Amino acid sequence: MPPRKLDKQEVPVQIHYTAQRIGVLIDVQNMYYSAKNLFGAKVNFINVVKGAIRDRNLIRAIAYVVETPQQHEVRFLDALRLQGIELKERDLQVFSSGVKKADWDVGITVDAIRMSDKCDVIVLVSGDGDYIPLVEYLQHKGCKVEVMAFRNTSSSRLVEAADQFIDLAEDGQYMIQTGGGQQRQHVEELESEISSDLEAHQPTTAAMHTATHPHTGDHQPQAHNISHSEGDKKNQRRNKRTIM
Repeated sequence: MPPRKLDKQEVPVQIHYTAQRIGVLIDVQNMYYSAKNLFGAKVNFINVVKGAIRDRNLIRAIAYVVETPQQHEVRFLDALRLQGIELKERDLQVFSSGVKKADWDVGITVDAIRMSDKCDVIVLVSGDGDYIPLVEYLQHKGCKVEVMAFRNTSSSRLVEAADQFIDLAEDGQYMIQTGGGQQRQHVEELESEISSDLEAHQPTTAAMHTATHPHTGDHQPQAHNISHSEGDKKNQRRNKRTIM
């Protein structure tokens, strides 16, 4: 029997196992501008992480943030902390020549390599083609690499290199529209819910004076909803700044 002809390229079925250990690395800057430029929207990072995890075992989820005086994402990033997502923050670098540097490429690459011995799958939330060598290296070590990003702003070579690519634009749950009417009401309701969560988790003054906040670089949350408390000074610094 002659082979059947295909009308379009078939996509291999991706099999996920509940026993898979996964790490999620989020390039917040890349996702922020992609959603803003394409749709005038914000990324629902909480749903992105939930979509990445599915029914698998989360080893670690990290969001990489660049702090600038232009953006206003403090409450949403605080909500990420409440969901057990670690935040790594750095300031926007402005050189004397006027050149600005604001990327986490090296930091994300280093963390992915460090995590690869403890994970079966690395989920990279970015469309940046600079990560292609990282994807190939992780695959060579035996890790699957899944990429979640917006297809229209993603490197085509990155899409091809990944074991699976998930286009965030195809599912409305991954974005928060900031337009008027019902969409704006949805944003306000979400912000109100986040604010309530923050107030519920805010420690009392006495607790803040007596509590200690141990920190180790090898800490790996095993559940989806693990809070990471922050020191008073970091909270004060974050509240004075806004987030990219």
